[in-house]
Amino acid sequence: MNISRLPAEARQRRRAEIREFLRSRRARLSPQDLGMPVSGGRRTPGLRREEVAVLAGVGVSWYTWLEQGREINVSEDVLDAVARVLRLGGAEREHLYLLAGLNPPRSCPADREVSPGLRRVIDGWLPRPAYIIDRHWNLLAVNRAARLVFGYGEGDHSCLVSFFTNARFRSALCHWEDAAREIVGQFRADAARYPDDAEFGRLASDLCAASPAFAEIWAEHPVGSAAQGIKALVHPELGDLVFEYTTLPLPDLPGHRLLLYTPAPGTGTEARLADVLDTDSGREERHRTGLGAR
Repeated sequence: MNISRLPAEARQRRRAEIREFLRSRRARLSPQDLGMPVSGGRRTPGLRREEVAVLAGVGVSWYTWLEQGREINVSEDVLDAVARVLRLGGAEREHLYLLAGLNPPRSCPADREVSPGLRRVIDGWLPRPAYIIDRHWNLLAVNRAARLVFGYGEGDHSCLVSFFTNARFRSALCHWEDAAREIVGQFRADAARYPDDAEFGRLASDLCAASPAFAEIWAEHPVGSAAQGIKALVHPELGDLVFEYTTLPLPDLPGHRLLLYTPAPGTGTEARLADVLDTDSGREERHRTGLGAR
């Protein structure tokens, strides 16, 4: 965003915010934190502007103008240097980029695994389905209800691949063709967000070879994004199931998404799920305690 295009009042607020933000981050550090010698006569705590400028390798006047929110040329390299000196965390670095009028650089794919806390979230969503996927649509965590409803097994590593290559999805999902077009559009939109990630092209090529339906839709170049919607299917054991789904981003895991399914009111979906899952839980508990052998 070009700050000069903002209304005068908005520019004034932006200048005040970047000034207070950088001052507060200077104040929380001391010269000792950065291995600098301490000189006498410091009237205020924290780093001085001159010290930040020197450590970041920029001119003192330029850094002063940055902190004042003036309309100056700002590069990613310089902002990264300032963020490094001020020891900004990921969210703070992104905030600095936005205040300076630049789009924050996209984070690299997270190497961290799904945390135990997130796994408790999806397990706590029972008897409703929930699962987590990464930016390539790989399944990372799936609760029992999602395995039951969608049939995800040990061999299902990608919900995208399973949708187009597993016959049970086509036979069970209502309006499969509409859902397929929507999914391809979402995947193409995801690929455009990561132009340097060759994995999207590889996945698309593999799916074009494996699924004529995917290849046909992919060639039409649909683009879309759906954060919420309705999914209906006919389950071989549970009968008609209708869900409202919501997709939530996971900021701590860039590109990852949490999908939560809520049974549609008045369809009896939740009651049927609860009955089956309660039965399964009782069977597992009896097996664990050895009561089933009595």
